[in-house]
Amino acid sequence: MSTYDAVYRRSIDDPEGFWAEAAAGIDWDVAPGTVLRDGRWFPDGRLNTCFNAVDRHVLAGHGARTALIHDSPVTGSVLAYTYAELLEEVARTAGMLRGLGVEAGDTVVIYMPMVPEAVIAMLACARLGAVHSVVFGGFAAAELAVRIDHARPVVVLSASCGIEPSRIVAYKPLLDAALEQAGHRPAHCVILQRPQQPATLVEGRDLDWADALRGAEPAGCVSVAATDPLYVLYTSGTTGAPKGVVRDNGGHAVALHWSMGNVYGVAPGEVFWAASDVGWVVGHSYIVYGPLLKGCTTVLYEGKPVGTPDPGAFWRVAAMHDVRVMFTAPTAIRAIKKEDPAGDFTKKWDLSGLRYLFLAGERLDPDTYHWAAGLLGVPVIDHWWQTETGWPVAAGCAGLGLPPVKPGSPTKPVPGYDVRVLDPAGQECPPGVEGAITLRLPLPPGTLPTLYRDDARFAASYLSRYPGHYLTGDGGYVDEDGYLFVMGRIDDVINVAGHRLSTGQMEEVIAAHPDVAECAVIGVADELKGELPVGFVVLKAGADRDPADVEREVVALVRERVGPVAAFRRAVVVGRLPKTRSGKILRGTMRDIAAGRPYRTPSTIEDPAALEEISDAL
Repeated sequence: MSTYDAVYRRSIDDPEGFWAEAAAGIDWDVAPGTVLRDGRWFPDGRLNTCFNAVDRHVLAGHGARTALIHDSPVTGSVLAYTYAELLEEVARTAGMLRGLGVEAGDTVVIYMPMVPEAVIAMLACARLGAVHSVVFGGFAAAELAVRIDHARPVVVLSASCGIEPSRIVAYKPLLDAALEQAGHRPAHCVILQRPQQPATLVEGRDLDWADALRGAEPAGCVSVAATDPLYVLYTSGTTGAPKGVVRDNGGHAVALHWSMGNVYGVAPGEVFWAASDVGWVVGHSYIVYGPLLKGCTTVLYEGKPVGTPDPGAFWRVAAMHDVRVMFTAPTAIRAIKKEDPAGDFTKKWDLSGLRYLFLAGERLDPDTYHWAAGLLGVPVIDHWWQTETGWPVAAGCAGLGLPPVKPGSPTKPVPGYDVRVLDPAGQECPPGVEGAITLRLPLPPGTLPTLYRDDARFAASYLSRYPGHYLTGDGGYVDEDGYLFVMGRIDDVINVAGHRLSTGQMEEVIAAHPDVAECAVIGVADELKGELPVGFVVLKAGADRDPADVEREVVALVRERVGPVAAFRRAVVVGRLPKTRSGKILRGTMRDIAAGRPYRTPSTIEDPAALEEISDAL
């Protein structure tokens, strides 16, 4: 039995014993006597997450170790904080918040770009026992207003602007408009003035960040119950009432600390870089909390995979900061591959220190996997999780002995997760047969205990379809070796003349075409067959081909590898695919356009004009 097999078996057979041992990696104010009660972890324990992420490393003599590196190609600056320096900044920022009336249990909305103050603000809230809700910087005013009304913050923390490669995004006018639309009125807004575009402050409500900080007394850590909320993160693309995923303090700290060594294979003092945004769950878990709980150095990157200034940006950051483990989305790798198909930019940098590249956020197609693995010469590890779970559900666990890779699979369930694939009747599907991917209860620590101020919606959304199971919303199958294959959202299965077909399977075939950078397949209504698949294809940079030829070749590939049953007859070359800012392709919105249904432009979209291009192509 492998190390992974033994650890996984123990986590499922004796979850309480397993997680009691993992909890020893965290410093508790009151050690939990009970591990699990009514689905809640460590219910009688008390702790402070900020203390575990910052203070304890300084107290252990590691104050001089680098905690945070801010690398910002858009401003041309690199700034580093030691753990001792981070502690000082966080304690003073917590003192500023306390001076503005923020107490344990209060909420604070953080609407900021990728600057150190965003990380400091999150930790400062945790220090006070306050609940932070980070809203992705640059979100539209209406979306920000909805989140302010739902979270009801005492204070909003923001910045004057964010900086994109080609433009400056003024945040303050968006915040002002949101507060005009919102019914809730925060007592104060604290604005970080960036020199690229300072903002005008509203007298009596707005405070300059530097001025407010100057007179603040450092605040100590407030002890909270393990089951008290640490943060609320609203899931992307919400309509109507927002869906606020709650993360508790105790289970979150235990699970993330455990995952750093066991899943990601990283040790204290090593550099870990999650190339994401603090507005997403990856940023919460693996830019801020996970690396700091472990005592690692974390990288906060204010830039893009391409265009800041070139497709070698990620490799520069990894080489310059001696990154050992890197984590990003497949979309980022595809963007680099599109601009630099031969991988010439990697040759400019010494990447000998890089040990692993982890990819998550959407399905990793085998073609992108092979390209990255061949280019970097290190294990490329596909893993799968969700905003709701907070940390990986399935992965090749680097700290438990990496198993062989099967391209297209995020490998096997991570210890703690009892993954099942169920048919519509709730019966387990045999190996190789697709169904709904569920997690047998209880969910492990670190996953969502509920939705913010909406327990009924939590039960209805996740627990009602299959009693005793959490519904992930994704479909897929487990093969005869126990490897999980996630084929896409359950609604990404289309029905062609009675045959249920996975659009993810077709995308995998199309992505293997040598001229294709990325693709998406959706089902469109058809009078004869019910639904027909249509493929949207983006060509690699430098692919000097007639689009019509590529379209014909792609159709032939799908017919050859999936079969005539797929009735795949139409592929369209487009300039780009509509995506969220985190890189997820907006397949649902594309389906609405194809069906002629009215659609709402998702709040998370990177560029709304991409939807018009899809409409024109159709």
